[in-house]
Amino acid sequence: MTATHAFWLAGRQATGQDSFDVTSPWDGRLVGKVSVPTDAQVEQAVAAAHAVRDEFAATPAHVRAAALDHVSKRLAERTEEIAELISAENGKPVKWARGEVGRAVSVFRFAAEEARRFNGADAQRLDTEAGGQGRLALTRRFPKGVVLGIAPFNFPLNLCAHKVAPAIAAGAPIILKPAPATPLSGLVIGDLLAETDLPAGSWSILPVPNEAMPALVQDERLPVISFTGSEKVGYAIMDSVPRKHCTLELGGNGAAVVLADYACDEDLDWAANRIATFSNYQGGQSCISVQRVIADASVYDRLLPRIVAAVEAQVTGDPSDARTDVGPLVSEDAARRVESWVDEAVGAGAKLLAGGTRDGASYAPTVLTEVPADATIACEEVFGPVLTVQRVDGESEAFAAVNDSKYGLQAGVFTHDLQAAFRAHRALEVGGVVIGDVPSYRADQMPYGGVKQSGVGREGVRYAMDDYTYERVLVLTGLAL
Repeated sequence: MTATHAFWLAGRQATGQDSFDVTSPWDGRLVGKVSVPTDAQVEQAVAAAHAVRDEFAATPAHVRAAALDHVSKRLAERTEEIAELISAENGKPVKWARGEVGRAVSVFRFAAEEARRFNGADAQRLDTEAGGQGRLALTRRFPKGVVLGIAPFNFPLNLCAHKVAPAIAAGAPIILKPAPATPLSGLVIGDLLAETDLPAGSWSILPVPNEAMPALVQDERLPVISFTGSEKVGYAIMDSVPRKHCTLELGGNGAAVVLADYACDEDLDWAANRIATFSNYQGGQSCISVQRVIADASVYDRLLPRIVAAVEAQVTGDPSDARTDVGPLVSEDAARRVESWVDEAVGAGAKLLAGGTRDGASYAPTVLTEVPADATIACEEVFGPVLTVQRVDGESEAFAAVNDSKYGLQAGVFTHDLQAAFRAHRALEVGGVVIGDVPSYRADQMPYGGVKQSGVGREGVRYAMDDYTYERVLVLTGLAL
């Protein structure tokens, strides 16, 4: 009999009346059963977070930092156990799951560091005008209130960390909703926070079903919403609460540009291997995975066969096997959707150079060329192990091709030309430009987010803390400046 995992209500374990099964997308085995909070328990968590908000904002920085340091340390100690859990519930190859745990370790460590230095006073003398003589403005940042963090399935630990850690660092209570497909990794964070001295009510982790979210989103006691997920759901949330502060990370269709100067064999081998790895590394289920390759005509014919060979060399199979590069998608429905998009593109004239087959929830790493511009896979985020390769003439056409998308999250540009790097930074309508590598690079302390339909606001510990807080000015009068 599999034990039912409790959730975390105001810092304490609790169970509801119902539960649901978490199963492996690889083989369908039962990974765990998770208790579902009742409506009354959800209300209890919200009320506790709202009641503790002033106390938590005033909690000394060293207390919050110590809690965050503790979680970071304990995650590192339990790396292998947690990586196996991520792999089991998500289908992510265990070698990538280990990397995810390592990133979460860093997120909580960064948050501990920021907690110690955040909220420092910014002093501004006001006697630059006659009416301000003897006056000084002191500006500090204070939490906007309770944060509702809504996390996705693709990074079930680290993206929960990106909701929880900045909130605690900033002194904002948080209610975390992990994805229904992958709640166990998020609940681990609760296991570790429960070992700390944070005030009761300052955090809860509630695996509520998606249909329960509208009531939480609408609750006026939760003035900040941090959401990572689909464009459709994210903008529906924002539209439903126009007076709330929303941070939305909504994905993209990441482009990797290979310019003409990136032309020697060593360059092209590097580019091809990086592209192949990071179009498939989470089964393609990453907002910044490589979906589009845009190659200058002068290198296209030499690059394309290298990409195909590197994609075909990806090891697919059991995600618990350390040799596996590409595991299943999160569900068979997800794999069927990817299959339908590829079939649609091929039916419209695209050429299939690798992959294009499905086995249950697994979809083979796939390469397409000559994809019609109006094909779904050319316009939308595929969120699967599929990439398209496009030939362009020159830098301007390459940059225009990147921008010819409703999304704008990150782009990679393979070039050695420093001037081209700065031109890319100016021209590309994205939240981040990565030179010499794929768009899939993300450092967890840097600002991360997009423009256009890729969302609003920024993640990255310090930048999320800015989103969760506001400036408050104190004017001191009668000073001898």
